[in-house]
Amino acid sequence: MTKSVHTPAERAAQLTAELNKHLHAYHVLDAPTIPDAEYDKLFLELQQIEEAHPELRLPDSPTVRVGAPPLGEFAAVTHAVPMLSLNNGFTDEDIENFDRRVREGLDALQVDYACEVKFDGLAINLRYENGVFVQAATRGDGYTGEDVSANIRTIKSIPLRLHGKDLPAVLEVRGEVLMFKADFAAMNERQRAAGQKEFVNPRNAAAGALRQLDSRITAQRKLRFYAYGIGELVGAEMPATHSALLDWYAALGLPVAPERDVVRGKDGLIGFYERIGKARPTLPYEIDGVVYKTNRVEDQRALGFVSRAPRFALAHKFPAEEALTTVQAIEVQVGRTGAITPVARLVPVFVGGVTVTNATLHNEDEVRRKDVRVGDTVIVRRAGDVIPEVLAVVLDKRPSPEPAPYVLPSTCPVCGSHVVREEGEAVARCSGGLTCAAQRKEAIRHFAGRRMMDIEGLGDRYIDSLVECNLIHGVSDLYKLTLDDLLKMKQLADERDGTTPETVKQGKIATKWADNLLAAIEASKKPPLERLLFALGIRHVGESTAKTLADWLGKFELIRRAPAALLRVLPDIGGTVAESIADFFAEEKNQQAIDALLAAGVAPQGEHPPKAQLREKLDEVSLLAALGIPKLTEPRARQLLADGMTLEALAFLKVFDVFGLPATVVTSLEEWMAVQGNRDLLMNLSALRRELLDQLPEAALDEGPLTGKTFVLTGTLPTLSRDAAAALIEAAGGKVSGSVSKKTSYVVAGAEAGSKLAKAEELEITILDEAALLALLGK
Repeated sequence: MTKSVHTPAERAAQLTAELNKHLHAYHVLDAPTIPDAEYDKLFLELQQIEEAHPELRLPDSPTVRVGAPPLGEFAAVTHAVPMLSLNNGFTDEDIENFDRRVREGLDALQVDYACEVKFDGLAINLRYENGVFVQAATRGDGYTGEDVSANIRTIKSIPLRLHGKDLPAVLEVRGEVLMFKADFAAMNERQRAAGQKEFVNPRNAAAGALRQLDSRITAQRKLRFYAYGIGELVGAEMPATHSALLDWYAALGLPVAPERDVVRGKDGLIGFYERIGKARPTLPYEIDGVVYKTNRVEDQRALGFVSRAPRFALAHKFPAEEALTTVQAIEVQVGRTGAITPVARLVPVFVGGVTVTNATLHNEDEVRRKDVRVGDTVIVRRAGDVIPEVLAVVLDKRPSPEPAPYVLPSTCPVCGSHVVREEGEAVARCSGGLTCAAQRKEAIRHFAGRRMMDIEGLGDRYIDSLVECNLIHGVSDLYKLTLDDLLKMKQLADERDGTTPETVKQGKIATKWADNLLAAIEASKKPPLERLLFALGIRHVGESTAKTLADWLGKFELIRRAPAALLRVLPDIGGTVAESIADFFAEEKNQQAIDALLAAGVAPQGEHPPKAQLREKLDEVSLLAALGIPKLTEPRARQLLADGMTLEALAFLKVFDVFGLPATVVTSLEEWMAVQGNRDLLMNLSALRRELLDQLPEAALDEGPLTGKTFVLTGTLPTLSRDAAAALIEAAGGKVSGSVSKKTSYVVAGAEAGSKLAKAEELEITILDEAALLALLGK
């Protein structure tokens, strides 16, 4: 148990030791151990103790120095002019007091201030001799820094020779090295792709780059620099004002941030702070506040310094964007598309200007990578309107005994459907798309769309109102709606929105809109099979895949029962899509929703026997290989099914080492067969295969002139709409695809054709206009 500290001396010693540890981690190791706000709070406490008891100030107190001593890997550099830090202000009262102290110190009624942004990067001193860059040094402890010249030379925005003539013999430029938000995001994307650790924030990324002993590594990271101060100056006159100094820097070719101004008095200071605060989310770089300095250099000299900071300057910090808190629970939220997002429930903490109780953990991989567990102390970040997120765990504060690692739930917390995470995807999803309350509005919007069930008049506003008034819970409920239901929905929605239609004011009730909507719902009951399939909202199933399913299997009931192995052998349906379709129809709640839809009178049109060409796809070897049994390739499947062996017979076998297969294949086959349900899957696949073969026509219907040809449509044709052109192509046996590839036979291009036409020209694919297409069709 930690001994409580009672006396000021004990507390001062404890704070000094703890703050120095954090300083070393932040300034030397570039691995912050606590958020800035937490450090500032401890620092202020130590300052107050030392002001009340000056004799308690220790020689290594962080209140009398800046940063920490450098590491030994870089040569030490003694600063000709110390690189001191700034005092902080947090409230309007702090700013008023700063302005008052400055006016009193100068005996002035009003003072002009130079205002700039406070970068969240690393302070650097650049030394130029006769206009040529000779050395760069870090701040270090304010008096001695580290020589990082080789790394600084890799930053392209820093001139190695200053512009202009009559350059000073010595000019030391003070400024900040940082990384832009966009560059940081791109670098982390590369880190993820390479399976390497990501950086927490742009400052850490910039620090890590600048501290590389190999400058070639630094060169690979896109660092930037902005000048904001001056050190030693020899052989030139100091500009009269700070704003003039920055203008001079710009003329010399040094980068200077455009977010700067000269204002008068405390009102001007607070106004600048508010303007930058509003613009902060749109800035290309991270900032944590603004900096105020008396503009006249003569005033700066008159005011001088106190202890570790200048009297003439102040950093006005934004509300802390990072804070420490504790994870009370990890729950999941279900998005409108079924995405499952882990969320940390937190002990309330004030961060980014608001009290935060929840923070996103993004996905299962992120939870595991950061190793967030219930009971952990974590660093939480909130920037502007961005959703709060957990940045990292403070492992030193993990409870004992250690809490268990987090495991994503296997069922949806909203509807109970099973959760699916596709191979190669970070996001897990609820499989109950038709029944999950969290996805209800999105599912109905998709279902009613023009290219799906085409329910004219059922727009977003009506869907929102019907769901919110508890009149529909799923797509089948659309077909149970009555005139009274729609009128009730309209009345409740008007009351909710605080509006009273003119007809109601006149004592009338308009019903024509409701009659038209009911008629549109009734008219949608007989959709083409492919449109019904598309309307169900099955993940990865667009118009093209829905048409493939309808063309090849022909009947809705067959498609519902088809396992992934059968779907995988169909044209243009890969493993991921096949698994998604089979998984959707396997979910019991989706089955119930589909049964309710059919019971409500929805009947797919255009059903027909399976396509005759399916016969060659139903080869048992192909189906066995399509099951995805590890190591069981198609040649091995052929070896297994030789000498009269069938899928059904295979399901009853206990021994597999008599087929001459390699031991690794035998082991893999035995392990797959041992999984509960897999033998039944094999038998069901065999039974469905026989059923399909029985239903197949003896021979294929007459093929059209475009059979086997794939078309892509782009641009606007003179007389045919895109849908009409696609219908003509498909009626002639061709296929219409949405993207151009080497498998594309023709691209039909009209006016304002875009990238698809360029891609076709690049691949040397035949391009047709409308007249050539009609000629190809014999029309």
